[in-house]
Amino acid sequence: MGTKLLALLDGTLADPALPILRADDEGVTRGDGIFEALLVVDAQPRDLDAHLARFAVSADKLELPAPDEAGFRRATDALLEAWNWKADREAVLRFFWTRGPEGTSEPNAWAIIAPLDEALRRQRSAGVRVMLLDRGFEPVPVENQPWLLPGAKSLSYAVNMAAKRYARERGAEDVVFYSPSGRLLEGPTCSVVLDIDGVLHTPPFEAILRSITVQTLFQQAPAEGLDVQFSVLDRSDFERCRGAWLLSSTRVLTRITHVDGHPLPASLLDSTLKRMLGVPSR
Repeated sequence: MGTKLLALLDGTLADPALPILRADDEGVTRGDGIFEALLVVDAQPRDLDAHLARFAVSADKLELPAPDEAGFRRATDALLEAWNWKADREAVLRFFWTRGPEGTSEPNAWAIIAPLDEALRRQRSAGVRVMLLDRGFEPVPVENQPWLLPGAKSLSYAVNMAAKRYARERGAEDVVFYSPSGRLLEGPTCSVVLDIDGVLHTPPFEAILRSITVQTLFQQAPAEGLDVQFSVLDRSDFERCRGAWLLSSTRVLTRITHVDGHPLPASLLDSTLKRMLGVPSR
């Protein structure tokens, strides 16, 4: 997925091939910054307000200045207007906010838009093979440990990307992390939901990112007669579930077909969830 368009917060477009960061920007040298990613379909951004709100929460957790919401909305409008929606009706919009050059108090900010990765689009219908990997920590409450950045969407994604590469090299397409005790957590860029006896279960938001798509699932489930619960899940629950999914803002919903090479059944709720969450058709 290559970047197609880049916008600055004054609403002007810039050449995405030209650098806009100083070499000593702490977003690059230390990963000290935040980002958000959301899906845009036919020029309509999904959950823009919710993403901007989470963006501000992440900034607060990193003790960054509050992001310029009006500026990011200007950048969004410029990108949506310039994008060729006939050529690519689905795109991923990303916001970035870094601490800026070392020793200054000048945050750096920009927004980019690019076509939705074809692999994610394909996985919506074909499903995804996942590998379970040990995340190396237990999901304990961290409210009194703000330096651990609970719930912040920071730029420090090296471990997440390494996990996905590890899985792909071994025949899987994505990852679900678990704790040393076997408790399920989340994926590198997604949340996980299991169908256990017709009830949808997802790990509580403890030491993992607060998923906007999961929140949407909770909001819309009652109207569909579905029961959704935050539950402490174990990796062994994949052996008894009726089906499972990965959820994120860009992929929306993707059925898990295999876990560690073992096939997983397709839940009878799959088509209902796709309709309820508005999974785009090709």
